[in-house]
Amino acid sequence: MPASRLDAVYRSILLTKFFTKGWGKPENLKRIFEFRKVVSNREACYQLIPRDYPVTITKDEEWSDCHILEGSFESPFERSLPGLMPEETRTAHFQVVLPRKWQSQKIKPICLHLAGTGDHFYWRRRNLIARPLLKEAGIGAILLENPFYGLRKPKDQIRSSLHNVSDIFVMGGCLIMESIVLLNWCEQQGFGPLGLTGLSMGGHMASLAATNWPKPIPLIPCLSWSTASPVFTEGVMSASINWDLLESQYFSDEVYQNDLAKMVKVVAQDDAFLAGQHFAKHFPESMNRMNELKKETTETDRPVPGDSKKEHKTSGENLSRKAHSLTDVQNNKNSAALDIGSNNHSSKDITGNSRIKTDHNTVESAQRITTEKAAASIFPLNIIANKLKPSENEALKDSKWREREALQFMRGVMDECTHLGNFEVPVDTDLIIAVCARDDAYIPREGCMGLEQIWPGAEIRFIDAGHVTAYLLHQKLFRSTIIEAFDRCMKKYPINNS
Repeated sequence: MPASRLDAVYRSILLTKFFTKGWGKPENLKRIFEFRKVVSNREACYQLIPRDYPVTITKDEEWSDCHILEGSFESPFERSLPGLMPEETRTAHFQVVLPRKWQSQKIKPICLHLAGTGDHFYWRRRNLIARPLLKEAGIGAILLENPFYGLRKPKDQIRSSLHNVSDIFVMGGCLIMESIVLLNWCEQQGFGPLGLTGLSMGGHMASLAATNWPKPIPLIPCLSWSTASPVFTEGVMSASINWDLLESQYFSDEVYQNDLAKMVKVVAQDDAFLAGQHFAKHFPESMNRMNELKKETTETDRPVPGDSKKEHKTSGENLSRKAHSLTDVQNNKNSAALDIGSNNHSSKDITGNSRIKTDHNTVESAQRITTEKAAASIFPLNIIANKLKPSENEALKDSKWREREALQFMRGVMDECTHLGNFEVPVDTDLIIAVCARDDAYIPREGCMGLEQIWPGAEIRFIDAGHVTAYLLHQKLFRSTIIEAFDRCMKKYPINNS
């Protein structure tokens, strides 16, 4: 399905620009990359935060349909990495939405809702999801204010325009640790079961927070995926970034190129799998191009007169030999069943309420994987970029090369700090139900590891909509999925209500 045009139009009319001051100080990025290794270790991260971490309640009010609490605490991220957070962001603020009276004194479900991009203060989450959820299922809510948003927005920041790329990583680290504080606080107050959810960026932040909670917990990430990398490098939000500034900074300071670039890497599916996936997706055009390459390399890779008697192996000869190998595989009658999509799993629409089922144990899957590997052996990613894609084959100009270097660095730093594959698997993936927009132009999924690959057992559902349409029209669906995840948790881990 094509990406939603509404997503692109909506994004184009917004004034918010991102990373208007650049990457952030190199020394700050270094500290963040090193600390990511601590935060991605569940036991190490959890041990950083005392269970009785001080939390102050600043407001206690009875509303007509709910009981509202508000509170604050010092962000534990500031204690672990002092000096990285702007002063206004260092105090975490939250609001709690509770029933006026619990139906049970033993079962008091609470879901922590993390904010999406541009979701300042509490009113949007409170009115669209928290209060309706309380009315429909008796599930309370905690609404945590994002760093750099609302009460925590730096004075010189305009709207949601984060100044530096490093700010998004500070935000993520804060929310992971602050979520632990609030979940511990909930347990001390006698609340439970506990859950995590969020929409868009909030869904991804909830996923990161779930990786560091040491107990089974319902997780409902909505309109998010496995990494923030494609959001800022491929999705419609990439047009809101000053790439000229980032490129200029990247090449003006060798620390970015030499030190920082070595500390990060792009997390992707196996390169061979991606190459095979590309070959299969563009078959039979890719086969025709492969034959053209085979002819070219056969002509160019002839032995040079005067060489030694040793066999003159070149990349072209290897390519030609592998091409014949793939031809043999392709001619096999079973390879006609090759069908590669954005991932190697089958799925149904969310209306069917079906789980994604893997087919790796079938004979057909084994044959498909064999064919993918054969295709991948022919087309390393650099050949795909220059030969298979319908783009010019001439050498990139210097400006294009510089642009690509900066883009690749962005992919690397985003994957380093946000890719779920760099964090631990939540304790019980059966309690995870992800809701995604099939035509999401904000969060492209092609080429990214799927959630079901990183978290085996997780359930992924799709809405036939784009990002904006899903947000506007499917709030009720998000709430019903939260209710379902909590019900699933209660059945698997029952609480004695006597």
